[in-house]
Amino acid sequence: MDYKKIFDLILDENDFTVGGGSSSAIAGAMACGLMGMVANLSKGKAYGHTDEEYDAIIAELNDMKANFLQSAVDDNKAYMLIVNAYKLPKETDEQKAERKKAIQNAGIEAAKVPLLNALLNKRVNEIGKDLLEKSNPACMTDLKAGVDLSKVGLDSGKANVEVNLPLIKNEDIVNEFKEKMAQL
Repeated sequence: MDYKKIFDLILDENDFTVGGGSSSAIAGAMACGLMGMVANLSKGKAYGHTDEEYDAIIAELNDMKANFLQSAVDDNKAYMLIVNAYKLPKETDEQKAERKKAIQNAGIEAAKVPLLNALLNKRVNEIGKDLLEKSNPACMTDLKAGVDLSKVGLDSGKANVEVNLPLIKNEDIVNEFKEKMAQL
């Protein structure tokens, strides 16, 4: 499955396999695209960055955009790990232990992906805020849309980490996630 299929599933109110985690990644990718466009339209003028600096910004945004698009797919895979873990049998003590372990492992994976999205969206938001002062003013609404999308992606990513933490019973792992969340 690719990000285009994920996007179609996000838009499908009858699909229950794709949600906020993939949406935060798509929001981040859109933010990268908009900000990259603004940086391109700011080159050749004295808006605050050199053309080389704009090119470096565009390259960083393109790298993050690729990560976001892959992350939209990865979030769906992580969610399906949770779904499949809950479907495991729980009739014997051994089955219950295996199921519990599978749910925790799925929860860890399902928290990793949105954490990455949140961290990437934080960086995209920082780039956008820098460009607010150093870019073509004719593109301001595009840039502001990108900044807003990155903020939505950041907030949604954080919320998706938090919703998966109760699946993780290992307090050391939970605390690691909480420490990384504090950076946001």
